[in-house]
Amino acid sequence: MAGKNLYFECNSGISGDMAVAALLDLGADKEALLKTLASIPADGFRIEITDVVKNGIRCCDFNVILDHKHENHDHDTEYLFGHKHDEDEHHHHEHRHLSDIIEIIGKTKLSENAKNLAEKIFRIVAEAEAAAHGVPVEEVHFHEVGAIDSIVDIVAFAFCFDNLGIGRVFIPHLCEGTGEIRCQHGILPIPVPAVVNIVQKHGLVLQMAEMKGELVTPTGAAIAAAVKTDEALPKQFKIAKTGLGAGKRNYEKPSILRAFLIEEPEKLEETHEETPNKITKLEANIDDSTGEALGFAMEQLFEAGALDAFYTPCFMKKNRPAYMLTVLCRNSDIEKMEDIIFNHTTTIGIRRCTMERTVLEREELSVQTPYGNAKIKLLIHNNRKRFAPEYESVAEISRKTGISFGKIYNELISLCKAQF
Repeated sequence: MAGKNLYFECNSGISGDMAVAALLDLGADKEALLKTLASIPADGFRIEITDVVKNGIRCCDFNVILDHKHENHDHDTEYLFGHKHDEDEHHHHEHRHLSDIIEIIGKTKLSENAKNLAEKIFRIVAEAEAAAHGVPVEEVHFHEVGAIDSIVDIVAFAFCFDNLGIGRVFIPHLCEGTGEIRCQHGILPIPVPAVVNIVQKHGLVLQMAEMKGELVTPTGAAIAAAVKTDEALPKQFKIAKTGLGAGKRNYEKPSILRAFLIEEPEKLEETHEETPNKITKLEANIDDSTGEALGFAMEQLFEAGALDAFYTPCFMKKNRPAYMLTVLCRNSDIEKMEDIIFNHTTTIGIRRCTMERTVLEREELSVQTPYGNAKIKLLIHNNRKRFAPEYESVAEISRKTGISFGKIYNELISLCKAQF
């Protein structure tokens, strides 16, 4: 599968700056990122990428520092959660429409893939805000999300994601806090409407934490929705690299987004030779089929390598007489056997189970007899030997000599006991 596998552990939520920092910590090209961000056709910001310590853990911090004109209260928890509002403290944000933002993205030095991802993230937010405010997507004003810091966050994330060559992204759930938060529209419940709409529309799993505060921002939710490919993690995986992205808000639980590059352990293909004691049993109920058709199906199964195949008479619904086909095969031959069963019988379903078996030690012998060479199977159990003449050899001798099959069979066993 192309690309690296990324696991976002969102136990402390997710925001744009946390996601960028986590990917930088995973090894995204810092210098190339700064050159790309310098190509954004807007001013009023500068970037700081540093290491910080949160609850004794070193994390990467991606910080968009705005000048006074563009500053907002995004990381000011007293303002966000204090329920105080002073008009003198109100800063005017630049309000942009989706078309304005897409135009800005188009003028950057992002690759085409990264531009498409950045546009996808903004479109997800636009649709969520439009649904929350009951207006068309084209008329949405991007207050906080449209402010320059969020444009930088999303452009930076798209660059880092593309730069790392990520393929699959595992996001089992987003952990969110409780309470209320102040925004441009006043005081809103957590999760805010835009986050709720994104989670609902894109099928993200939300897990509520017993902690006050907004852990999932609209930008963070949109990033998760845009890149997630899988919900359930592999049952087993190796961690190739870990990245830790710091959040700006200080809650009782450290605001950290962990990102892992993961690899699934190499799976050994299970073949009959490598694991002779493990086989698969296939079963299918068959009615409305002639004996000749059943015989031909069995012939095809053996020619394709079935270890065994047999029919058992049974009765189905409405007391219809039928046969149950049982096939024992190597695990690597399952698909081939099922194709034969579906092609050459009238069944519409096949049951499958993996079985373990005990196999006697065996050896193929070519034994000289008065009638010519015959193939004999030597079976050994606890140093005791047993001989089983092959059907075709016995049948050929019987045809040539006119001696009964049973007499030839017993004579061959006696010859083997005398020789071996």
